[in-house]
Amino acid sequence: MVTTPDRGVLRFITCGSVDDGKSTLIGRLLFDTKSVLADALSALERTSRKRGCQAVDLSLITDGLQAEREQGITIDVAYRYFATGARKYILGDAPGHEQYTRNMVTAASTADLAVILVDARKGVLAQTRRHTMLASLMGVRQFVIAVNKMDLAGWSREVFEGIREAFLAFARDRGLTGLQFIPLSALQGDGVVEPGEHMPWYGGPTLLELLERAPLTREGRDRPFRLPVQWVCLAAPGAAQDTRGYAGRVESGELEVGDELLVMPSGRRSRVRDIRLGEERLARCQAGQSVMLFLEDAIDIGRGDLLSAPAAPPAVGTGILARLCWLGEKPARAGDRFLLRHGTRDVRVRLKSVASRLNIQTLEMERALHVAMNDIVEVALELQAPIALDCFAAGGAKGALILIDEASNETVAGGLILACPAERETTLPRTDR
Repeated sequence: MVTTPDRGVLRFITCGSVDDGKSTLIGRLLFDTKSVLADALSALERTSRKRGCQAVDLSLITDGLQAEREQGITIDVAYRYFATGARKYILGDAPGHEQYTRNMVTAASTADLAVILVDARKGVLAQTRRHTMLASLMGVRQFVIAVNKMDLAGWSREVFEGIREAFLAFARDRGLTGLQFIPLSALQGDGVVEPGEHMPWYGGPTLLELLERAPLTREGRDRPFRLPVQWVCLAAPGAAQDTRGYAGRVESGELEVGDELLVMPSGRRSRVRDIRLGEERLARCQAGQSVMLFLEDAIDIGRGDLLSAPAAPPAVGTGILARLCWLGEKPARAGDRFLLRHGTRDVRVRLKSVASRLNIQTLEMERALHVAMNDIVEVALELQAPIALDCFAAGGAKGALILIDEASNETVAGGLILACPAERETTLPRTDR
């Protein structure tokens, strides 16, 4: 029996200019991979007839909100889950309107890949460039440039190549890499799951083939071990030995029984005595698994502490340079205070300064005095207590954070850690044995 290797779960988004066909493309992808249930398809057929469509309007599969269906646009991020023989997928249909920037950024913050749609009739527009830059700023490093509506451009190779050259010129100016280009028609299906017969000049992969091959950039198995402690299970009274377990999700790296661990921010060390996944005892664990670890030494460890690889410890500091997308409706200024949530640790923080803000029209960073909803800003944060953290470029998930308004408990910002300028060189103590 031949088994298909597990390629993991690919998280990706679709984005681009308004009316480039994002929702129709995702609907076609779900429809052609037979990921739409029969009863849901029947409902779509009825809705399509009411709207005067001769065929099923595939955009309705992802445009889930009633307001969106009435306006014919995408407002919120519509998430869908599907699978093929190669892997599983989580897709997000991101909004195209400028006033919904925060929704698009939220979707991009967890994506391994972005599908940027370009209308073959219109070419590369301002919103196309804006969404590409926003996805890049939020850590996306793989881009599929899908030139859609090729049927309305006469299936022209010259049109496709012209758009490709224009996008490459923009990408070179912005330092973007990891680009793949594909011509397709979401309405007719050519180039989405099957090649179709209208573009014999294109010999490259379909969109689905590209998705099946894409590496998981957010998974973090090749990064140093990190496990934020979420729960501590105390020893039973009268137990012969310390049986405290430390539960959490492995954010990056791998760990085996017998490996040495560093407890941050205290700097204490111990070794792994046991790894459990439910009732099962494991010899090793890796990124993505939720496990419980038992150590050889009795160490004071609590929720919010970080278990890490001693060879590559995280930084410890009270200052952070971060790139944020402001989600809250209330503007913020230097001196405002919030609660910072990083992994399983919460710490009070002050917005020390706003270094710069992205001009959404020119895509250049400019000086700013305050932060408003949908702004992309780079800021300096001052923490009340030191925490262990990684920069996003090196730490993946451990380089992300959110800010919370303590009064309303509203999440007002989310973003990436760029640097820890308050980091100090320290000598980490070893556990006495």
